[in-house]
Amino acid sequence: MSRLDLSSIPMQGGSDYPEQFNELVDGRSQQRLGEAGGLTQFGVNLVELQPGAGSAHRHWHSCEDEFVMVISGELTLITDEGETIMRAGDCAAFPAGKPNGHHLVNRSWGNGVFLVCGTRDKSDVVTYSDVDMRYDSATDTTTHKDGTPYPRSSS
Repeated sequence: MSRLDLSSIPMQGGSDYPEQFNELVDGRSQQRLGEAGGLTQFGVNLVELQPGAGSAHRHWHSCEDEFVMVISGELTLITDEGETIMRAGDCAAFPAGKPNGHHLVNRSWGNGVFLVCGTRDKSDVVTYSDVDMRYDSATDTTTHKDGTPYPRSSS
């Protein structure tokens, strides 16, 4: 099947973060389009942010490229360089291995929607710029930056 029916792809909320980091992403939901289409080499997600919600904690990937495009609404892109307002049609790209912590935050009054695409690399390590957290894809573990593991989230 080539064409995906968005109405049949479940909207997912929640987070795999340790509980103390979940507040920022409350109000984030996503549809895993790539997964629904059977893609295995890269992920494609349609993400909706309610007012006040963030896409993730600011982060960067050691081995995965990431691309975002705003579909509707107004979102604020926050990177190491500062803040940029993004509206429908605006795009940003984050090459693997470049330590530029980034995320989108909805500071507007309405919902914002964006598409995110990224490679899937089993050796990727995600470093979170502003919180004491990193994620290792190879071991599927979330740890403090010193390597001490967090307990598995119950969400």
